[in-house]
Amino acid sequence: MPAPSHSPARSRARVVAGDLWRLLGAWAGSTVSLVVAAALLPDLDAPFWILAAVAAVAGIVGLVLRPLLVGLAARIGWVAIILVALVGQAVVMQVALTIVPGVSISFWTALAASWISAAVGTFISWAAAFGTDDGLTAHLVRTQQRGQVLAADPGVVGVVFVQLDGLPFPVLRWAIQSGAVPTIRRWLTTGGYELRQWTVQLPCTTPASQQGILHGTTDGIPAFRWYDRELGRVLVANRPADARVIEERASTGRGLLSDDGVSISNLFTGDAPRAMLTMSRIGASRGSEQTRRAAAWFLASPAGFARSLTRTLAEVLKERWQARRQVRRNLDPMVHRGWTFALMRAVTNGLLRDLNTALVSDEMRRGTRAIYVDYVDYDEIAHHAGMFRPESLAALDGLDRMLASLETLAAGAARSYRIVVVSDHGQSQGATFLSRHGHDLAAACEQLMAQDVQSVDEPVEGVGRAGAVVGDVAGSGGVTGRVADAVDHQLESQAGPDPDGAAPTVVLGSGNLALLYVRGPERLPLDDLERRWPDLVAGLLAYPSVGFVAALDSAGVPWAVGKDGRRDLVSGVVQGLDPLAPYGNHAGRVLARAVCLPEAPDLYVNSSVDPDTLDVSGFEELVGVHGGLGGWQDRAVLLAPAELMTVAPPTIEGADELHQVLLAMLRACGQRADDPEEGQVDGLGRAR
Repeated sequence: MPAPSHSPARSRARVVAGDLWRLLGAWAGSTVSLVVAAALLPDLDAPFWILAAVAAVAGIVGLVLRPLLVGLAARIGWVAIILVALVGQAVVMQVALTIVPGVSISFWTALAASWISAAVGTFISWAAAFGTDDGLTAHLVRTQQRGQVLAADPGVVGVVFVQLDGLPFPVLRWAIQSGAVPTIRRWLTTGGYELRQWTVQLPCTTPASQQGILHGTTDGIPAFRWYDRELGRVLVANRPADARVIEERASTGRGLLSDDGVSISNLFTGDAPRAMLTMSRIGASRGSEQTRRAAAWFLASPAGFARSLTRTLAEVLKERWQARRQVRRNLDPMVHRGWTFALMRAVTNGLLRDLNTALVSDEMRRGTRAIYVDYVDYDEIAHHAGMFRPESLAALDGLDRMLASLETLAAGAARSYRIVVVSDHGQSQGATFLSRHGHDLAAACEQLMAQDVQSVDEPVEGVGRAGAVVGDVAGSGGVTGRVADAVDHQLESQAGPDPDGAAPTVVLGSGNLALLYVRGPERLPLDDLERRWPDLVAGLLAYPSVGFVAALDSAGVPWAVGKDGRRDLVSGVVQGLDPLAPYGNHAGRVLARAVCLPEAPDLYVNSSVDPDTLDVSGFEELVGVHGGLGGWQDRAVLLAPAELMTVAPPTIEGADELHQVLLAMLRACGQRADDPEEGQVDGLGRAR
């Protein structure tokens, strides 16, 4: 396997050579911060040379004291981490002031001084790095070097799989052409990497795609949430208890990460021995000490909590300003963006991105063979703003900087690493069904069926991702345990009431795909639906926002039905006009598979797609959607080193096929040697 174009040795040399300058810069910055604090605090009255000495001693004291505070906080839980973040640096400063003669202040003055110093230091770091993530990267590099581990099998090449959630292939290609993602552009233009598109199956959702990527099967998942006939209730994929049920059904014990892998910030584990911020593991055992330790290391650093707090506040203020700007400009399509989304965005695009990077850095320091991490920044914003809106593209630029950070961190890791980038699906956008027609799809079904219909279409992806942070750092019981339980309760409410006394029919929104279930253990065929509710199918197809419906007939044949024709999804025979013509040549294949799933609804409803604008109509209140067919939601990204891309076929359709490609990449790196279908290879991927 040839060396990557961006030489790890050269990167490591630059990092080591810059350590002395970073140390001097940190000391100078700390001194300036203390001077500012002394100017603002009357009790902190000391000459410049004493403040410079305090800054130097505080740095040394921090090296000794901070690991003890971090270890204690990681064992206790999230509350202790917050306390360390709030007062840890004050303790360090109080000790330094005690050691250096000539100044004596109270602890409260030391606390105020530490906060002022942190705020000034954060501003200095931001200005020195021109607002980039270089400061965080340098901090992680130093942490890496202090606790470097020698890999037992250094000849095996490690792989970091980075999932850029919801990123469409056309959007990334446009960003590369425009120069908006310089790291990815450099990887491609130097010949070190290749970029390909892969086709997502139906449903185009994170649960189906990530289960396929990590476990090799997309079976059992008909949408983001669905009515489970066996359990008699709705399953929500990002509710920890439900994610655990879903994974147990799919796991064979030999998932993508089963060979010394780790799952970070995902829905499922891929059978990894260890998992952090991963939904399917959170409910089983509250709290991960490793996650808490990584969070404590970041937040307990002199400017860590200040960085996190200022970034969070800045993200909230930026989101509120951008939301109002959309309203002033009367952009179309547009949905309401309230304070709840602003807070969710601040978590996913601020704290969670940094925490994920810190966790990946720690795993590379350990020499973990395979790492799979999900960054949700772009997906979360594109849902509410749109695929090409400035805030969405800014999130993509931030993810590009994150890749540059991982590249630098890989240079000092315990083994050689390759970075492979995937997206789990793309995005489409358009005005919602509710905004177009004044009522939601459940209300339309209720009128056409002349009976009560339960609607479950509240967007909860952001809540689940924020809940993963709370759940994984929370110890059992206590304040944090109750917060985690509250998040679980909010997600559980999306499952609706028990069948007894509930509406006989439930309609669930999943992007521009909707699912209609008649509660009960058996699936109703299309013939029965049309006989029992003769106005239902024709009435739904009369809406301009509905493109087609799909179901099994009484003979078990899957059909796609449009306003002016229908298509047999097995034979391909079309009666009248083909309802799938606007959706691409692959539409019949992926739809047939989805309709034939035992978990599929009695009736799938897919929105129409505008042939000129590619606009679809979401059945949730989101601008950017994915779940069904139409637009770019089924056009996903695969970006990998050129030498690994040789194992990939020209076309990839379905996450289960992508799983096999990623397994082949692991084998090419010398991993998975115990798989029975695999030949013996050396650490460079060459057959022995």
